[in-house]
Amino acid sequence: MAMGRRRFLATALAGAGFSVMGAGRALAQPADPALAGVHPELRELAVQLLPYTRNMPQPGLATLEQTRSGATAMAGAPLADVPYERREIPGAPGHPDVVIYVINAKSEGARPAILYTHGGGFIAGSAAASLAGIQNVCKTLDCAAVSVEYRLAPETTYRGSIEDNYAGLKWLHQNAGSLGVDANRIAVMGESAGGGHAALLAIAARDRGEVPVAFQCLVYPMLDDRTGSTRQQPPHIGNLVWTAASNRFGWESFLGVPPGRRSAPEGAVPARVENLAGLPPAFIGVGTLDLFCIEDIEYARRLNNAGVTAELIVVPGAFHGFDVLPFPSNVADEFNAAKLRALRLGLGIA
Repeated sequence: MAMGRRRFLATALAGAGFSVMGAGRALAQPADPALAGVHPELRELAVQLLPYTRNMPQPGLATLEQTRSGATAMAGAPLADVPYERREIPGAPGHPDVVIYVINAKSEGARPAILYTHGGGFIAGSAAASLAGIQNVCKTLDCAAVSVEYRLAPETTYRGSIEDNYAGLKWLHQNAGSLGVDANRIAVMGESAGGGHAALLAIAARDRGEVPVAFQCLVYPMLDDRTGSTRQQPPHIGNLVWTAASNRFGWESFLGVPPGRRSAPEGAVPARVENLAGLPPAFIGVGTLDLFCIEDIEYARRLNNAGVTAELIVVPGAFHGFDVLPFPSNVADEFNAAKLRALRLGLGIA
């Protein structure tokens, strides 16, 4: 999964005027306090990412198309050796049809499968642009996947995108036999906002009782609308790639109301769901400099307190998206290996 996303992020950074230099040199600690604590293997690229982050357009409706165009420009080509098919399936009652991508399906057998939701802060990104990453996972684990082209905010709030993703999950479960999938070995997975969607999907599946979810793989998931709005983070957190300002706009677009209020729309914010009991086992991975670090640690703690087995990996000195950056590093490779190990365990893959 990492290599496909690394390729398209490298292209985007090059287009923004940043060269990606080789890793591995010993570097002096950067003078800028925003770079304090960055992992030595990630420091060289962090130096280049900081001005990129600071010069991003102010998040808002006026710059939304620019944000989406940048995300589209980062799309990598799908892998040629892992089959996929674009399909259109019925949406929930009262909702439009949903586009999905069916990846690495076979006509027979009973392999595990993943329902994948892409990242993009709830406002950008696409399933089509994320194909290479999930294809790599399917190839490595010999599993199938369905990736959902859910509707983006602010045109559609959480009410629509949750239903889009649930329609994809239900379709995967109902068609498991024809896809060569074991209906009892389905995981939900996503990064960033996609991780938030995956967490919401696990909650919806538990509450509706129609589809058993075996595992949830949440990669630096976006879980709490209060982060960066009514809950300020320590100054060393959230300075690279995804900031508090971006988070506020993403959540306001998703919820349809300002984020961080005393109460949030029911079922829209994973961190606000009071009862986490009965959810599937989880993997949560995040870096210490990621804006989502504190909320992700807290969610893992609450899952374990509710009797839900949750593996938590917190990577020292890592920032948002560090595992897909376009240069080799042991810390990213180890993190990606941990995700795959967790999926193998959660899906019962030998």
